Amino acid sequence: MSSRRYAAIAICLLLVCGSASADVLKIVVNDTINPITAEYISRAIDQAKTEKADAVLIELRTPGGLLDSTRTIIEKILTSEVPVIVYVTPSGGYAASAGFFILESADIAAMAPGTNTGAAHPVLSGGIKVDDVMKQKMENDAAALMRSYSGKRGRNVEIAESAVLQSKSFTEQEALDKKLIDVIAPDDRDLLNKLDGRTVSRFDGKTLTLHLAGKTIRFYEMTLKQQILGFLMDPNIAYILFSIGMLALYAEFNNPGAVVPGVVGLIFILLAIFAFNLLPTRFAALALIVAAFIMFGLEVKFASHGVLGLGGTVMMVIGALLLVDGPIPQMRVRLLTALSVSIPIALITIFLMSIAYKARLNKVTTGEEGMIGQIGTAQTLLAPAGKVFVHGETWNAVCPEHASIGERVQVKEVRGLQLEVARVKQQQS
Repeated sequence: MSSRRYAAIAICLLLVCGSASADVLKIVVNDTINPITAEYISRAIDQAKTEKADAVLIELRTPGGLLDSTRTIIEKILTSEVPVIVYVTPSGGYAASAGFFILESADIAAMAPGTNTGAAHPVLSGGIKVDDVMKQKMENDAAALMRSYSGKRGRNVEIAESAVLQSKSFTEQEALDKKLIDVIAPDDRDLLNKLDGRTVSRFDGKTLTLHLAGKTIRFYEMTLKQQILGFLMDPNIAYILFSIGMLALYAEFNNPGAVVPGVVGLIFILLAIFAFNLLPTRFAALALIVAAFIMFGLEVKFASHGVLGLGGTVMMVIGALLLVDGPIPQMRVRLLTALSVSIPIALITIFLMSIAYKARLNKVTTGEEGMIGQIGTAQTLLAPAGKVFVHGETWNAVCPEHASIGERVQVKEVRGLQLEVARVKQQQS
């Protein structure tokens, strides 16, 4: 009994020691800044608070992203009870545009050798040019956002603002010299050692001394939902899914009862629409893509000599390019994707529609409908009822015009087991 008590006490001591020796929660952001990125960072910070971690380490490599998601991340970092370290890594990586805003909002801003940051000038979605007044409003708003927290973090406000207003970029050494970051480190372990014992001023005015040397770095993974949505948030993936889904639905409409194409098409389209709902999507462009499929169908029905098909292809490519109006090229559908998807799908759709249309035009050769128009021979006098031999079988028949034995007749109507026939007029030579 005593041995069990000792074991229980030992387990409790281990748990207490484990909880007392908090660790560093690490996440990796190697993507555009979007709603899924914001959710991932927010949940990691909440988890660090729950576990009473010593710090949250965000390894950042991004070309930029959406301003709304960036604001959400900044707000979460500024109000975090756990110190947040943003570390631009690996060497060769960068934190541009939205990434620079996030870097400057951290309690500790760090960069690896061979990295760069900056180029944070605001860009309207899709790169659309605006008038001078609207441009100035956007610039002033972004600059005010940077000023609102960079000074309290001990950063060089004037230099930080120049990255916003003048699109300046900085290497890791330039950023350190200009007081945009706090430390340069080649890896996360060296980073924690350099930060050990450093006192930081929190955004709320409190001070905190970091004790990070030797701490366990624990990776916080995305949930399965976040991984799936993160994959779908690539505009090129979402566009491909939507296009394949539309093609599958066309296949289902042309072959009713196949089921599989319909199910696959519906799933793909719903996944794509879910992604489009999170992205800055132009739904007018989505309507343009749907209209392109309609033109593919019309190409089969009307003899346009390829004009409708070509027009549909052009509409599909334009719709793809305008579909997602992201502020950076990485958040838009690439021209190569638009062409490599639109042209093959246009050809496949027209091919499937042509097969279905020709099948509908073919004359039915089986059943009652297949009997209509068949030529037979009167076996008895049809005055008006009698027997006829049609399609290898003897049928009861009625001929209102009367027909002689051996005379050729044509089936006009099928009434159960009786045919209505008419005499075949002989062509005069």
